[in-house]
Amino acid sequence: MKHIPWLLLIFSLFAMQNSHAENTAPPLQCVAFSPYVNQLSPHQGNAPSAELIGILLDTLIKQTPFRCIMTYGVLDGLEAIFPAAKQRDFKVIAILWLDENKTKNSESISQGIALAQQYPETIIRLSCGSEVRTRNAYSLDDETDRCLKALREAKVTQPIGVNDTWWEWCNQTSPCQKNHFSDQVDWIGINIFPWWENRFFDDLFCLSSEQAADFHLARWQDVTNANPTKEVIVTEFGWPSGPKDQPQIGLKTNKSCGIANREKQQHVIETTFKKFAEKQVTGIAFEAFSEIWKPTVTDSNFEHFWGLCDNMPPYTCHVAF
Repeated sequence: MKHIPWLLLIFSLFAMQNSHAENTAPPLQCVAFSPYVNQLSPHQGNAPSAELIGILLDTLIKQTPFRCIMTYGVLDGLEAIFPAAKQRDFKVIAILWLDENKTKNSESISQGIALAQQYPETIIRLSCGSEVRTRNAYSLDDETDRCLKALREAKVTQPIGVNDTWWEWCNQTSPCQKNHFSDQVDWIGINIFPWWENRFFDDLFCLSSEQAADFHLARWQDVTNANPTKEVIVTEFGWPSGPKDQPQIGLKTNKSCGIANREKQQHVIETTFKKFAEKQVTGIAFEAFSEIWKPTVTDSNFEHFWGLCDNMPPYTCHVAF
């Protein structure tokens, strides 16, 4: 070291510092994006138009800090999201939707590969499915495996993952353990909703909006501990804004745990992103726009109120962080 000229040494140290800074990119703060606003439904009627998708993305640009979205499919009009996102410089985490219809799954996989290759700078991650195990237990594991294999064989450049609830990624065990897909993926996406934990679990959880951010981070840590070589990102988290001031009631305990309103939703999003930033965790708030169609296919009157932006024009957003 003593033979290196001082100017060269200083330059070398400066370059090392800059290199370290470039390799520690800040975590992304994204929002889940589904364009089924107004009376649109993925189960019937017209598909979202390219014009509508553009309007919704422009709304996010004008009224929110989000420049990264996660999408829920690549077919039936949703393929228009990707050129619109590229035009507006959004980054996209693209889910290839998988379900019981294997023919449709094949179409999703083929379309997802084509879009990933066409938009390599816009699509930054790919996921084989969303909550496939949560919705179908283990019956569709072969379809998820097939999707992962197809993306590998196509040599897509984006990191490949799978999104599911945190307890499925823990293999439904405590302490958390790796699951079937752990060794196949580049990254792990976990969905965490204390609001629904309060409804469906026994006495294990009774969480307020003030406790939600710590709960999110603790579940992320559980899955990270079980999968230390994988990046774990929180692909869904949030809190309902309504029906205003209604409580969540545990189905098994009859306990009142959590209150739905806009202020508590804002608190959960803001405090969770703050904690994620401190730990360098990428997170995706659920969701950009409320969806009216959801209460028609669930038994909960809270499903309509997860959006940070209104479902109807002018699609006003309520984001202040």
